[in-house]
Amino acid sequence: MTSKTATKIPFIIRRIKAMDAGIYRELRLEGLKNNPEAFGASFNDEAGKSLFWFEELLEKNNVLGGFTDDGTLVGVLGIRVSEAAKLKHKGMLWGMYIKPEVRGTGLAKLLAERVIKHAKSVVEEVLLTVVASNVAAVKLYERLGFKEYGLEPKALKIGTEYHDELLMRLPFQN
Repeated sequence: MTSKTATKIPFIIRRIKAMDAGIYRELRLEGLKNNPEAFGASFNDEAGKSLFWFEELLEKNNVLGGFTDDGTLVGVLGIRVSEAAKLKHKGMLWGMYIKPEVRGTGLAKLLAERVIKHAKSVVEEVLLTVVASNVAAVKLYERLGFKEYGLEPKALKIGTEYHDELLMRLPFQN
């Protein structure tokens, strides 16, 4: 009889709190600088923001981080739920960024699964936008059950270049 050995998850997943604002800010700015097409915000918009601004962002949103064993933050994903009565039934997935050196390890999927698990207890569906040319991200979201419900042409403009965004949703009930 053979025994199965448990596979260790190479990352520690936990909510990023206000006290983590410094390391979160550093990773967020890296993402905005290196992959500007993946975010609605720009590096210039957020580089001048105070640490307090990032602390408030983390307090108002549920942002999960993937950390290495040595405590290095290598990936993030958040969910925003509106406080408005007519909108609080849905959450918006936002801010996914995985450091290039850990892409392909399953961290993005792990973060998304954890955020979705949390979302099921607080909203009826999760929405997201993803740049249409990011095939890997689109495929990940499709594998997680998200379905495309629209396309916003020229959703983002970076310099003179436009990027279309897919609108996707994951309903938890019919």
